[in-house]
Amino acid sequence: MSNAITLVQFKGEARADSRLLAKQLGNQHKNSMDLIERYAAKFKRFGHLPFQTEVGKRVQGGGKAERFALLNEDQCYFLLSLSRNTDIVVDLKADLIAAFREARDHARVTDAQYLPLYHAMHDEVAALSQRARECGSNTPERMFHINANKALNAVMGIASGERGTLTIEQRLLLTTLQAVYRNQLHASLEHGDDHREAGRKAKAAVLAYMTSAGALLLGGRAA
Repeated sequence: MSNAITLVQFKGEARADSRLLAKQLGNQHKNSMDLIERYAAKFKRFGHLPFQTEVGKRVQGGGKAERFALLNEDQCYFLLSLSRNTDIVVDLKADLIAAFREARDHARVTDAQYLPLYHAMHDEVAALSQRARECGSNTPERMFHINANKALNAVMGIASGERGTLTIEQRLLLTTLQAVYRNQLHASLEHGDDHREAGRKAKAAVLAYMTSAGALLLGGRAA
């Protein structure tokens, strides 16, 4: 049995796919889902119990929608407690402990980097709004902050509200893009650019970074 457990992010929280757990246990996923649904109220004592649906692919085309659950750490252990304590179950418990511990360690690192750079970027956006007022603009400051977030989301290819689902690699990239956006804004404002030119240059800077180093961080190739 492999000791590699791949977790997914769901609204900023590490989760395990019930299909993967069933596979690691050597069980049919249907049997695991039967347990989860039968004891759903107990699973919910340990946190939100999200269900997802994915359409599987068949050779002849089409596919049957498969329902699965995304379990947090405590819910995983509760599911395993419903199984006999075989060597496979013991091994899986150990692998889950390691996987969730690694996810927590990564989250601590990215949070320590993400939040300071997020605030630093928006401090610079506030300065951009001030420059706009000096140029005669009546646009509310909050719109500059909204547009800055939209610009980064667009470069990342994510929709509003999806930042909580980012992988560790994507979150690290977003953190770096915030620094790039902030640094370019600062340089433009220091140079004396108006708000439109400063915003344009900041967007161009993050796009240029994304097509080079950003692609490498996500496992692709630089353009």
